Amino acid sequence: MQPQYQPQTLEAAIQKSWEENQTFRAVTDPTREKFYCLSMFPYPSGRLHMGHVRNYTIGDVIARYQRMRGKNVLQPMGWDAFGMPAENAAMNHQVAPAAWTYSNIDYMKNQLKSLGFAIDWSRELATCKPDYYRWEQWLFTRLFEKGLIYRKNGTVNWDPVDQTVLANEQVIDGRGWRSGALVEKREIPMYYFRITDYAEELLRDLDTLDGWPERVKTMQRNWIGKSRGMNVRFALRADSRAGLSADQHNVQVFTTRPDTLFGATYLAVAAEHPLATAAAADNPALAAFIAECKAGSVAEADVATMEKKGMPTGRYVINPINGEALEVWVANYVLWGYGDGAVMAVPAHDERDFEFAHKYGLPIRQVVAREGERYDAAAWQEWYGAKENTRLIASGAFDGLDFAQAFDAIGAALGKSGAGEEKTQYRLRDWGISRQRYWGCPIPVIHDADGRDLPVADSDLPVVLPENIIPDGSGSPLAKLPDYYETTDAEGRLARRETDTMDTFVESSWYFFRYMSPDYTGGMVAPEDAAYWQDVDQYIGGIEHAILHLLYARFFTKLMRDEGLVKVSEPFKRLLTQGMVLAATWYREDASGKKTWYNPAEVEPATDDKGRVTGGTLIADGQPVQYGGMEKMSKSKNNGVDPEALVKKYGADTARLYTMFTSPPESTLEWSESGVEGAHKYLKRLWAYAHDHRDQLDPAPVEHSALDSKHKTLRHAIHEQLRSAQFDYERNQYNTVVSSAMKILNTLGEVAPEEKRLRSEGLRILLLILAPITPHIAAALWDELGYAGNILDTAIPEPDSQALTRDTITLVVQINGKRRAEIEIAAGMSDDDIIATALAHPDVQRHSEGKTPKKSIVVRGKLVNLVV
Repeated sequence: MQPQYQPQTLEAAIQKSWEENQTFRAVTDPTREKFYCLSMFPYPSGRLHMGHVRNYTIGDVIARYQRMRGKNVLQPMGWDAFGMPAENAAMNHQVAPAAWTYSNIDYMKNQLKSLGFAIDWSRELATCKPDYYRWEQWLFTRLFEKGLIYRKNGTVNWDPVDQTVLANEQVIDGRGWRSGALVEKREIPMYYFRITDYAEELLRDLDTLDGWPERVKTMQRNWIGKSRGMNVRFALRADSRAGLSADQHNVQVFTTRPDTLFGATYLAVAAEHPLATAAAADNPALAAFIAECKAGSVAEADVATMEKKGMPTGRYVINPINGEALEVWVANYVLWGYGDGAVMAVPAHDERDFEFAHKYGLPIRQVVAREGERYDAAAWQEWYGAKENTRLIASGAFDGLDFAQAFDAIGAALGKSGAGEEKTQYRLRDWGISRQRYWGCPIPVIHDADGRDLPVADSDLPVVLPENIIPDGSGSPLAKLPDYYETTDAEGRLARRETDTMDTFVESSWYFFRYMSPDYTGGMVAPEDAAYWQDVDQYIGGIEHAILHLLYARFFTKLMRDEGLVKVSEPFKRLLTQGMVLAATWYREDASGKKTWYNPAEVEPATDDKGRVTGGTLIADGQPVQYGGMEKMSKSKNNGVDPEALVKKYGADTARLYTMFTSPPESTLEWSESGVEGAHKYLKRLWAYAHDHRDQLDPAPVEHSALDSKHKTLRHAIHEQLRSAQFDYERNQYNTVVSSAMKILNTLGEVAPEEKRLRSEGLRILLLILAPITPHIAAALWDELGYAGNILDTAIPEPDSQALTRDTITLVVQINGKRRAEIEIAAGMSDDDIIATALAHPDVQRHSEGKTPKKSIVVRGKLVNLVV
């Protein structure tokens, strides 16, 4: 056994052994209880960051622990390989996205392997491979034929220079993020998933996810946004119908506040609404305003914060509840495609309408009152929009009704006149998946000579994306490639292949099922594998994916269930959202205000006596740099820590131990180089202890009753920490597991040389506790010290009840609240005997000066307090 801890040599040898023996290969085995552990797969950006390391270490600890409990564990890995970053890198480096992606995958795979994760690499997949996206296309054709996918015009952000659709986050101050061109709204044909057909089930099934964080479920509930309301139809006044067909003579709105109908003072419609188009036909100013609105963002977040603008159309509708004529305005805050593209404006009871009415001098009419409150039309108060504890006023026959009563009564009145009906609506919109980009899964549709959209036949799948293209940024290269888009239909006539590709969220919405049988050629997942693995027992990933990725994954699971491919309705039983990794930021600022950021490794920090940072100097020149606080590791702030360099310097186990010990998984981790050094020192101390005491071990069982008092106490301490570690493993609190392991090593340091059995037992317990977190050193020491079996499959033992039962107990003795002595008493001693033992202690007699206590208090198992 090497006297020194040499992690690089040790870890390489152990990893080679795992790989050669296919140690972590998972096999479908109905005779064994399964455990499917999955961390969200990475985008192959080129290098791992510490967020990856933390995420995958958490998952690996869970997987290894479950294996030690006898489960058949599946922990796979793959690559979310399509997407815009590859196209951008291709343009920057003049290399095809495929070459860039595959090169990054190779590099990052080696990085992952160096960390010793218990991954079944035989199941590795990349979403950009045809054997993966073939089945995505296959499902698309089935859903398209059923109408669960449809094609219609959608309003998008269009970059006129790059000739592409931009996501909302790619529009910066109204301009394309890459080209800088003013972004336009444009209607283009797009494909949509009918996710709204599953809105109620997606909402309802959140209640079944007991293993999910409540805040994630709340975020999803809010995103789905179920609301009970009413469709209300406002008939156009006879003189306002010019240019509109008979079926356009009503403007329909959805409102959750039909109780405020008497307070409506105008209607607002989107720029694309047919009424707006008709009104603008002979109104150049309105036409110009509509054009301005159409050039704006389609993002709800942008609409919520931008300046509210509007223009009257000169046309009127009739309020169906009171017959009042209301003018119709075109407003930039009303989005076409959301509901009916029209809203009923009640300025007194809607903050946005209140702001708009004040800006344009429109009427504000209070129709809801709250007892004890006085309404002021000059300033908005929160209660103006409240439903609770309010009554209707100025509402005719409905005066005095509360919200619920008014909802029902006004609904009945609208229903009777045919002007409205109750409706449940969702904020959730159908999922538009079309992207006018190259590096994505081709949409398997052919547009035939008759203008029909036809799904590609099974025999022609996959529609393979050519991989040798270098995009130039000006629209999709596929649309400029006749060899790709020119094809024929079933009758041999000239047809055009769809050149849009799918949103990359589609690939990440079902990859967890493909891991179950990645080489299966008969469908998305083999029936026997789907039946066995079923769903993911533990899913790990960042909170930033709490809405879209998880929602789409849940939706896809239900689609696949309804296609008979899987039996489960939800993909992930338990969800753990790990916290961010923060690191110090350092910078210098020049005269123009430009900041140059320095990596923490380049800076020598200065701290006060409490360890707080007071400043720092750049190692390269010895000059001061400014401390910018702890922030999320990022390239922009240059405060990332290179995992590869960390592993080379300290070994993988140190990186794993540090990330697990520093904070609980869900909490933020503040990176500390001294903390990393501390973790490494602990592993060196563990190795040194094992080496120094390797000949003082006896594997025979410990006879607790044969131990002296001191060693009974030490064994009790070891088994207490064992019990604590088991409890903490079950609740994913690995920082306290490590704390228990550290305490056990300290306790072992007090074991006498002759107590070989106790030392052997304690070391065995310690290595088993550490095995999921620091698997390399645990496995090496397990073999070096001659413990039986494979540590990977050896269960962490149950604490010995004898060891947990104390013969004696140590109590603190206080005099007038001050600690003065400790006494050792027999377990079960009476209070009177405890007090007598305390009074007999020399230190107690000295500090009490012979006085008889006025009061004696015994806190069982903890202390004796004497008041003199």
